[in-house]
Amino acid sequence: MGGAVVDTGDSGVKAPDGGWGWAVLFGCFVITGFSYAFPKAVSVFFKELIREFGVGYSDTAWISSILLAMLYGSGPLCSILVNRFGCRPVMMVGGLFASLGMIMASFATSIIHIYLCIGVITGLGLSLNFQPSLIMLNRYFSEKRPLANGLAAAGSPVALCCLSPLGQVLQYKYGWRGGFLILGGILLNCCACGALMRPLKAPKKTSEVEEKKETKPKPKAKLLDFTVFKDPGFVIYTVAAAIMVLGLFVPPVFVVSYAKELGNEDTKSSLLLTILGFIDIFARPTCGIIAGLKWVRPRCVYLFSFAMIFNGTTDLVGSLAKDYPSLVVFCIFFGISYGMVGALQFEVLMAIVGTEKFSSAIGLVLLVEAIAVLVGPPGAGRLLDYTKNYMYVFLLAGCEVVLSALVLCICNLLFIKMKPQEPDPPAKMEMAITETEMEELNKAPQDDQDNRGGAGENGKKQAVELEATTESDDKKVKELDSIELENASKKVTEPNGVTVEPESSL
Repeated sequence: MGGAVVDTGDSGVKAPDGGWGWAVLFGCFVITGFSYAFPKAVSVFFKELIREFGVGYSDTAWISSILLAMLYGSGPLCSILVNRFGCRPVMMVGGLFASLGMIMASFATSIIHIYLCIGVITGLGLSLNFQPSLIMLNRYFSEKRPLANGLAAAGSPVALCCLSPLGQVLQYKYGWRGGFLILGGILLNCCACGALMRPLKAPKKTSEVEEKKETKPKPKAKLLDFTVFKDPGFVIYTVAAAIMVLGLFVPPVFVVSYAKELGNEDTKSSLLLTILGFIDIFARPTCGIIAGLKWVRPRCVYLFSFAMIFNGTTDLVGSLAKDYPSLVVFCIFFGISYGMVGALQFEVLMAIVGTEKFSSAIGLVLLVEAIAVLVGPPGAGRLLDYTKNYMYVFLLAGCEVVLSALVLCICNLLFIKMKPQEPDPPAKMEMAITETEMEELNKAPQDDQDNRGGAGENGKKQAVELEATTESDDKKVKELDSIELENASKKVTEPNGVTVEPESSL
């Protein structure tokens, strides 16, 4: 938790930090926009649904609540599917679910049908897209990951600025049924984004290593890794994130109503969300660039804590607003702090657990946050009904966010030791060294020594044999010389009977 983790990914390949990763980043940008902005964009059709089915505002508000609950609460299910089938197929099926839910909702005959189609089916489809896109982004980016997270998170305010006006135009021209049908077609783009999530492939290895890897049984992969709870950094992050979500989404929900309560027009009050979203667009990438600096990245958890304190303090000061200009100033500072939190929340989680366990970790974190999302805004609404004063709502939200920052920062200082980031060994520059390769590398020096030892023994044997052969050859030469001398010393008798001495014959 104290330092950034630079991973090579599940496939054993180092993150390319570019190349096809930019296409993956674009897909994640679009998916993040759909996932966060769609629940708010659907609220444009609430008045038509109230008129069509004769229900109240609280009944239609359940559409967005169920959608958000599915987006967060189905995190563990999404983790299991990703670990079993991979990111690309899960995202493409999720895109079909998201589109199918909106298309089916266009034929709804009751509000219950809307709950099931948009809330459950579309919410599940968006969840099956959102979580895998973050996992793939983490695998494709390592050194540039903070910037990639900031750019991807910017998809939320951009999509909100586009989908809300589009929804109003569709409702005006085609009605809510036609609008749902067209939005269902737009959500098919999730399938195209899923197709961009090409899995990383390891380079080809030597045949000997591959043969040994095939013979060696592979351990069964865990569909949902609960060992992340053994990491104190993950536990601290999960607790802090749950507390933070209780108050983080409250101000955007109530700021428009707060402005109306102060006597401002509906159009003027709605402009506050536009200001907030516009600032948010630039705050997220900027924060990503800052988090990627060499002296900031190892301490990104403290930057995240600062962002939450900034956000909570903005809520506390904003509770004192009494006119429209003060609310505009509040939205500007809230947009900056909200963008910082959005850009850093998953970057910090990636730095804590790493790539291998991130798919399980994010599912478990989103499940905990789902409970907080369902409790936070409704709890603030009950407080508003009891006190009839928006000041207490903003004070409560600010205290919750500041408390989460203190929990994260103080617990990190007390229980987590700063780990210096060690440079990767040369072998990891191309791919991670597997156990089989380590065995091969360890065996190689030993084999060389054996070969050298064997060569020494063979050399000694050959030297002994050569020496014995040389001695036998010398003996033979001496015997031949003695025979020749004997023959040479003998007297030679010529055919005519004359005896010749050896000197004369020679």
